[in-house]
Amino acid sequence: MAAATADEKFELITRRLQEVLGGDSIKAILAEGRSPKAYWGTAPTGRPHIGYFVALTKIADFLRADVEVTVLLAGKSPRQTPLELVAHRTKFYKHLLVAVFTSLGIPTSKLLFVEGSSYQLSREYNLDNYKLAATVSEHDAKKAGAEVVKQVESPLLSGLLYPGLQALDEQYLDCDFQFGGVDQRKIFTFAELYLPRLGYRKRAHLMNAMVPGLAGGKMSSSDPNSKIDFLDTPEVVRKKLKLAFCEEGNVEENGVLSFLEAVLIPISEMRIARLKGDVLLEEGTGDHKPLIAEGAPEGTIFSIERDEKFGGSTHYKSFADIKVDFATKVLHPKDLKTAVAGGINNLLEPIRKAFQENEEWQKVEKLAYPDPNAKPEKKTKKEKVYHPPPPGKGKNAKLAADVIVDGAAAPAVVGAEVAHTAIEAAKQQREATS
Repeated sequence: MAAATADEKFELITRRLQEVLGGDSIKAILAEGRSPKAYWGTAPTGRPHIGYFVALTKIADFLRADVEVTVLLAGKSPRQTPLELVAHRTKFYKHLLVAVFTSLGIPTSKLLFVEGSSYQLSREYNLDNYKLAATVSEHDAKKAGAEVVKQVESPLLSGLLYPGLQALDEQYLDCDFQFGGVDQRKIFTFAELYLPRLGYRKRAHLMNAMVPGLAGGKMSSSDPNSKIDFLDTPEVVRKKLKLAFCEEGNVEENGVLSFLEAVLIPISEMRIARLKGDVLLEEGTGDHKPLIAEGAPEGTIFSIERDEKFGGSTHYKSFADIKVDFATKVLHPKDLKTAVAGGINNLLEPIRKAFQENEEWQKVEKLAYPDPNAKPEKKTKKEKVYHPPPPGKGKNAKLAADVIVDGAAAPAVVGAEVAHTAIEAAKQQREATS
């Protein structure tokens, strides 16, 4: 297999990104013949959805370009998820991410998972955090987190610390560039400004465009109608696509069209390239079947399959052609939704299979995301036990006092009558021995 050139690797690392800050530093590393180190962070709080495919597809590009990728599972964040759940969800995320990369046929030998708690509790990290706290103004901290930390009138201190903690992660993970969505831009520029003030080098930053959810707006774990779970059944996927916002002719804020562009098309191109023996791809274990119809002409990257009575199938060689057909209403929303649902199920099938074959992952899933509607186990009803009244109270106060004083207390028994009998028996025993 011929080695890829530095220029080929840089093109793969930076393609389809909305913005690149500090790209020259990555070029310099590649020119040295060294593998760049990247860091991508995610907080294992909500249940991961297929919107993650946007970032994971790009990470697949990094791995193909021989980048060493660190996935930070950041348990500490401004969100309010209980720590015991975060621990289980961290394990769930690990299982899931490995299954996704395996399904794509991407080698994971240069993929490293790191839990934030492994270094964020260290003396050095906390000293640096104090240094930042003494350097960063409230204004700069609030501005940096404006896009990712919920803005309220009286913010929690954790939200103000968050940008600084994420900046420090770059140093402690020893990365050359950090990758994230364009919503992270202010945190990235914050890191570029403040890390050098602590004596650390400035890193490059690569940003993906944000992909709208199925219901329009941001794809969110907290809104079940806006996202598809990685483990959703084929029927659920098709149902959610049917309900997705996909107005005829509207190519703006169209989650269905955007997911096709950001995920399905790149994966289809990658699978086709693999079949052609692309020098930047290695043999993997994933399903390499392209997302195109059988018998499609050469150069097809995506197919819209239809019955002949509805005009037959259409095969596209570029996303631009799909977008034009949708904008001019040649391509109907129903046909687009059907094709995208099929493509998503094609991607999720090996992940579902991996889950079904992994008992440990299944156990972790139940612990990480317990059923909120599950009824608590009923406690066994205990029999009421009669306890004689203490001295000075109740009908048999004097008797009880005599029994207790003499150390011949009646045993705990059920029912007032039995208790009275026991007290009488204890009294008689005392008199017989006196």
